[in-house]
Formats: sequence, C-alpha cells, structure tokens
Amino acid sequence: MRPVRSGYVAAMPRAAVAATGEWTDPDGFRMPSGVVHAWRQGTNQTLCSLPLSRTGLHRFPHVEWVDVQPATGRDADRVQEVCPRCASAMGRRRDERPWTRRNPRGATTRGR
Repeated sequence: MRPVRSGYVAAMPRAAVAATGEWTDPDGFRMPSGVVHAWRQGTNQTLCSLPLSRTGLHRFPHVEWVDVQPATGRDADRVQEVCPRCASAMGRRRDERPWTRRNPRGATTRGR
C-alpha cells in the first residue's frame, strides 16, 4: 500500500469483483459479465458504496480486480463496462497518464 499523505487517500491494494451478470467459461468457472465493480471481501458493498444484496450484484471472490480490466485482464471477455468510481478508488487516473507540471508560471516571461 502506498504511504498516505495528509489529505490523500491511498488506493486499495487488492479487491475482488462484483458484477451484474455471470457466465461459465469452458473450464467450468463462473466469470463476471456486464458492469463490474470492485468489492472488498467481508463487506456487503462495493467500493462505490453499492449494497450487494439490494442491487443484485453477483460476487466473484476468486476473480481479482486487475483480471477484469478490458485492456489487460484475462477474465474480461464479457465485461461491458468498468465502474469509474470503483476504478478511481482502486487508483486509476481519469486519463491513465502520469501528470507532471511543466513551467508552472506560464510559457511567457515578462521583462522586468
């Protein structure tokens, strides 16, 4: 886990998956489909505060969050959407690029 600075929340290191649907792969394992959410085992809600029991989400404790990312995940075959609030809680940036400050005072300098 990353160190926490004052005013910042550290990203969750690991989370399982809760999804709106499920399917069975050729090996016989249940896999998530539809909209996927990050879920901490031992709780009854996703990281975006959706209650699992009331929303009808299926739990997948054997599938990790990193495995359902459409770009790189091995279990993302039928994932249609990743919850943006859960992705943010897990540490993803909006544009996925590291931000750096370049020339904070502006591009022009005034002669004084």
